[in-house]
Amino acid sequence: MILYLVRHASAGQRKSSDLQDQRRPLDDDGIQQCREMGRALAAFNLDVEAIYSSPLKRATQTASLLANEMGHEGKVQLTPALLPEASFADFQRLLDKNLRLESMMVVGHNPSLSAFTSLLLSDGAIESAVDLKKGATAKLEITNLRKPATLSWCLTPKLVHAVYEAAPQRAKATRK
Repeated sequence: MILYLVRHASAGQRKSSDLQDQRRPLDDDGIQQCREMGRALAAFNLDVEAIYSSPLKRATQTASLLANEMGHEGKVQLTPALLPEASFADFQRLLDKNLRLESMMVVGHNPSLSAFTSLLLSDGAIESAVDLKKGATAKLEITNLRKPATLSWCLTPKLVHAVYEAAPQRAKATRK
């Protein structure tokens, strides 16, 4: 299975109350991050069979914007297994349930998403090897949930934005 792990994009400062924070939307930077990342993933001809998201607003917005840019026609499915406080056991159950899929995307939060990525890569030995930045996407290849996954690549919004900024300059230089 190919697993794409996405940390939600920029959503400003945490709100003081838990209820308000659950409803915190993406800010303008986060929306731009999603659009650029979605276009970059589409350029890779990335095709996922399912997209799962944390039910918190900033994650569902990230998932929806990415799905739209990638041309994903399926519905984004919400799951508590991707909440900030979710356990690795909950996340593993989500993966077990979807093992028949060739590829899927999950959109969540830190600290859980970075911990899940680290645990998948280290065969459950290390929880803090990876720190996904807001809006980042990591591609993991999982051949067996009982063996370590392989990290194929990780894109950050900063890297994707730099590529977009450089593309017009390269096009101008090529035309000269």
